[in-house]
Amino acid sequence: MTQPYKITLLPGDGIGPEIMAVAVEVMQVVGKQLDLSFEFQEALLGGAAIEATGEPLPAATVETCKQSDAVLLAAIGDFKYDTLPRHLRPETGLLGIRAALGLFANLRPAKILPQLIDASSLKREVVEGVDIMVVRELTGGIYFGQPRGVFATESGEKRGVNTMAYAESEIDRIGRVAFEAARKRNKKLCSVDKANVLEVSQLWRDRITALSADYPDVELSHMYVDNAAMQLVRNPRQFDTIVTGNLFGDILSDEAAMLTGSIGMLPSASLGVANPGLFEPVHGSAPDIAGQDKANPLAQVLSAAMMLRYGLDQPIAADRIEQAVMKVLDQGDRTGDIMSEGMTMLGCKAMGKALVNALADVT
Repeated sequence: MTQPYKITLLPGDGIGPEIMAVAVEVMQVVGKQLDLSFEFQEALLGGAAIEATGEPLPAATVETCKQSDAVLLAAIGDFKYDTLPRHLRPETGLLGIRAALGLFANLRPAKILPQLIDASSLKREVVEGVDIMVVRELTGGIYFGQPRGVFATESGEKRGVNTMAYAESEIDRIGRVAFEAARKRNKKLCSVDKANVLEVSQLWRDRITALSADYPDVELSHMYVDNAAMQLVRNPRQFDTIVTGNLFGDILSDEAAMLTGSIGMLPSASLGVANPGLFEPVHGSAPDIAGQDKANPLAQVLSAAMMLRYGLDQPIAADRIEQAVMKVLDQGDRTGDIMSEGMTMLGCKAMGKALVNALADVT
């Protein structure tokens, strides 16, 4: 058996522990099939960390993650933490772990699965064949720019300030990730900005355009973010790979996700250079259904597949998991969020068992 891969698990909050359990079980089965060994260790993040330590990102979690080969996150957050100061909220822990690991590139696929095409809120003829990869810059822009905060003016009125800022080097490194991703797909890259209004976007467009000289095989286009938001609904098939900044990417990747019919089906990867990548579903922690065996674990399982492919360089294992997901969908197994007439309703645990059974038939 190969040297064990060290995987840090961050189950987090809400449905996180339930869907993580399914992903671990699936990985263990694939590991046995392909003679791969995984050494799993859990760490605290988000609300779970707040309850145990009083802070959303303990230093021990950062150190554990840095010593891993990859990090698999489920979901963080709960309504009960919304009244805490900003620095103590679960979301601050998520931003913190991304920054601590230097994870500047977020890859979020939005692909229409044939079995779920009628779950989309858009017409079949609009979404059929959609396969988009959104590459979002993750550690810069308005979420991290300084100054930021709520300040009192001389008149005593409060004023909220956030700063959208990007350096050339930050734009260049995410641009290269996007061009490389486009090369592996259909060699089309659309850079999304607001260069007609924002100086930071003017610099973004200038740098992405300059980078294109190094990728003559990739067709580059530019689009303002408001138009991009409209075009994703009007004609999503025109897009293949999209690259954009932190704020715009946050919004557009969620919009692209909903083209597929359920945000509960989509994985993501956050990558850097010196530290392991972090892989997570794009959905939230759904505290309203936590502990009720209603959660859809498929996005978590597909995130594990992305981890195997992009984080551990085990594409065969990733293929097997993705094929198992397709098999359970083909046979009509559904959780509540993707349920349709004539299908079989399964809970989270039962979906996990269906995936394990499907893996036995995957070659």
